[in-house]
Amino acid sequence: MNQPIPASQLILNNEGAVYHLNLHPDQLADDVILVGDPGRVDMVAAYFDKIEVQRQNRELITRTGYFHGKRITVLSTGMGTDNIDIVLNELDTLANIDLKTRMPKEQHHTLNLIRIGTSGALQPEIGVEDTYIATRYAIGLDGLLYFYEKNTEVNEIAMRDAFIEQMNYPSDLPKPYVVEGSQELFDRLSEGYIQGVTATAPGFYGPQGRTLRMHLSYPELNRKMESFNYQGWRVCNFEMESSALYGLGKMMGHNCMTVCAVIANRVIEKFAIDYHPYIQKLIVNTLERLAGR
Repeated sequence: MNQPIPASQLILNNEGAVYHLNLHPDQLADDVILVGDPGRVDMVAAYFDKIEVQRQNRELITRTGYFHGKRITVLSTGMGTDNIDIVLNELDTLANIDLKTRMPKEQHHTLNLIRIGTSGALQPEIGVEDTYIATRYAIGLDGLLYFYEKNTEVNEIAMRDAFIEQMNYPSDLPKPYVVEGSQELFDRLSEGYIQGVTATAPGFYGPQGRTLRMHLSYPELNRKMESFNYQGWRVCNFEMESSALYGLGKMMGHNCMTVCAVIANRVIEKFAIDYHPYIQKLIVNTLERLAGR
C-alpha cells in the first residue's frame, strides 16, 4: 500500500487513539490476554504488581501492567466474532500501522494473543469442574473469515471439508472454516489441559442448539458435532470467539491461543453454577506461564 489509509477506514478518536479500543500504541504490551466479560479484566489485573494503563470505551476495557516483571495487557472483547473482528483489527493497527502517517510499518510486529474464556463441553466424558480445554483447532460456524482475501492461506481445507461431509452440513448456513492455533503458545501454556477442537458459534442460543420458545432448523447438529472425528481430533467444546481470533490473528501474523474453563456439558446437560474458582485458577496459570514461572 503506497497511499495513506483513509480516515473513514482507519478511524482515530480526537486523542489520536484507535477508535473502539481507545488505545495508543505505547499502551499495548506484546502479550495480550483477551477476556469476553468486561468484569473479568480486573480479575486478571488484580494479580499485576503494577498497573500503568487504564482505558475504557463501551464494553472494551483495557489494563496494561506488570506481573513479576512481565509487561502484559488484559482487554475485554465482549461476546461474539463480530467484536473480535473489531478488536483484532485495532490491535494489529496499534502494532503494525504508523498512526501519524497512516501507513503500514515496514517491519512487522507480532503479538501474543491469549483468550481466557468459558465454554460448554460437547463430549460426554468432559467434566464441568476444574476442567480446561486448550483449543488446538477452531471451527468457525460464523463465516467471518471468508470476507478476507487471505482466508485460503490459513483455512485448513481438508479438515473443513471433512467436517462438512461428516456433518452433512446444511448449505443454507454459513460455510465453516478451520484454523490452527499457535504451536509456540501451546508449548508454553497448554500443559495439563485437554487439547482439542473448539466450535465457534455465531450466537448463544439457536447456533449452539439451545431452544426456549423457538424451534431449531437443524436440531441434529450438536449430535453430529459430538461424533465428528478428523485424524483423532474431536470437537470438545462450544464458545463464541476463537475462530475469529485464530483466523484473523493468523492472517495478520500474530500468535493466538484459547484456553477455556468448562462450565457446562451440553451432552449430559450439566452446568457448574459456581465456576469462578476455576476461572481464577486459569488466570493464575496463564499469568505464571507467560512470565516463565
